[in-house]
Amino acid sequence: MKILAAGIRRSFAVTFGTVPGYAQFGVPRPADEVQAAVHRWMRGRLEKKTFILTGVLSAGQVLYAWPGGAGVEPVWTFAGEVSVVYCPNVGDSDVVAALNELAGLLAEEFKQTRVYVSYRDEAWVLERDGGQPSPSGEAGQ
Repeated sequence: MKILAAGIRRSFAVTFGTVPGYAQFGVPRPADEVQAAVHRWMRGRLEKKTFILTGVLSAGQVLYAWPGGAGVEPVWTFAGEVSVVYCPNVGDSDVVAALNELAGLLAEEFKQTRVYVSYRDEAWVLERDGGQPSPSGEAGQ
């Protein structure tokens, strides 16, 4: 075996729910619908002849609490690393733009108020216009 390519590790994650708003008792969308949404984003980028990010799609639950209450919400996380083979010259700002694009599409597709994104050592929350306030009543910034 020989090393095909090497580079700096650039991990990313996009975490989102599929039950509209903050409804913890709604029915989450099935895996095939979530996979299809991510694949549509990938195919759209390929049609534009730009890079894609590949990753692992995992189901989970986010647990949260606020004074006087607590909740759990089913979520999906699409996580991976920028490929040192296929994306060696893609800049960080382009990766961030691609992650924000994906997060926006997922927010619209699954009617999510917020989508959580991380890249390298940074994390941010994107909030969709017209989304619901959080269960604690907190408004977006």
